[in-house]
Amino acid sequence: MSGLQWSRRDFLRNASVAAAGVIGFPSWVSPAALGRGRGVSAGNRITVGCVGVGWQGGSNLGAFLAEPDVQVVAVCDIDRNHLEGARRRVNNHYQNQDCKCYTDYRQMMADPAIDAVMLALPDHWHALVAVEAARAGKDIYGEKPLTHTLREGRILCDTVCRYGVIWQTGSWQRSEANFRFACELVRNGRIGRVHTVEVGLPSGHSDFANTRGQEKMGPPPPELDYETWLGPAPWAPYCPARVHKNWRWIYDYGGGQLMDWVGHHVDIAHWGLNLDQAAPIEIEGTGEFPQDGLWNTATRYRLAAKYAEGFEMIIAGGYNDIRGGTKWLGTDGWVWVDRGRLDAFPKKLLQERFGPSEVHLPRVANHVRNFLDCVKSRKQTLTPCQTAHHSAIPGHLGLVAMLLGRKIRFDPTTETILNDSTANQMLGHSYRSPWTL
Repeated sequence: MSGLQWSRRDFLRNASVAAAGVIGFPSWVSPAALGRGRGVSAGNRITVGCVGVGWQGGSNLGAFLAEPDVQVVAVCDIDRNHLEGARRRVNNHYQNQDCKCYTDYRQMMADPAIDAVMLALPDHWHALVAVEAARAGKDIYGEKPLTHTLREGRILCDTVCRYGVIWQTGSWQRSEANFRFACELVRNGRIGRVHTVEVGLPSGHSDFANTRGQEKMGPPPPELDYETWLGPAPWAPYCPARVHKNWRWIYDYGGGQLMDWVGHHVDIAHWGLNLDQAAPIEIEGTGEFPQDGLWNTATRYRLAAKYAEGFEMIIAGGYNDIRGGTKWLGTDGWVWVDRGRLDAFPKKLLQERFGPSEVHLPRVANHVRNFLDCVKSRKQTLTPCQTAHHSAIPGHLGLVAMLLGRKIRFDPTTETILNDSTANQMLGHSYRSPWTL
């Protein structure tokens, strides 16, 4: 299926969905775990509820359980296997039976015992659940990319600001020493004026759930509330290759490798340039799309984005000339960083030290710890909502440019595409009834 076919279909959403409720697990919490006001509960302990406790959510759950000043009091999932596994894990950790279980995130958000929430869901659910959490006054640790569409991102940022909640995005590379040092080199002018940034992302489709080719339609498994899993997305028949992990290769739910990684390496690119609130003014690019099968996101892509600040960013997946990670090229050298790796030219840059009057970026123990400290202090996290939104904008715009096959111009102030009504419509989409944002 071509990208252009997807873009037209994306506006046609018309079906119903059933809401889920609390299931029959213990629905009470011990008095010591009850919340006592925004940010900090009784005894300076932060009570946390986790929505989406499968793959990434399960990893995040472990990170919260590891913190001594956290009490995970509730879990929420529409796959009963995930839910029951998380409930057992939490109760075993605390040696009690206090963990609440929800299948409806709205009921979790209404629980006054919860100070903060961890959200790890398919992209098409990000905005709905996060907006509900913010309106309920919960501080939020949410996964990247911030939202499925650019317009959802703007709505979420405005909602987080309106309700004064703390937000941390799971763009954890900012909490790693090599990424921080690379950004400090660039920020402190060690490579001169930056004229080009190269961002290398993965390509292809990784079969995370071992369901490649399992596209035969059939009834969903009894443990999965499939109607709610689809939620605001267009109705589609169940098959194993559509859900759990591999949803990211279908544009109705995710954005392929581009959107799966833009919140990591483009985020670092912006951090190094001190442009957390910037966005491209022009972008063009090409993508290669599957000709058959269920998965329809680009398997190979290359984007060129121009910024008003005077540099160009190349974002590519599947091209040998663009190295994975983030590389800043300046008039006096270059710096490249990836997970566990760091390089520069000239090499002596790797031994640089920074003076007291130079830029020193925040040093934190770990990404979850930074979130929890900010819940208590009410200070801004390393990756607040507005930052995550702007990190994702090049991906959102690049996707539109790829699907339409033409250059687009963008106004970062109004967050609209200029002189192209079709492209501008593709910055958002309608929701399947009864879901609204």
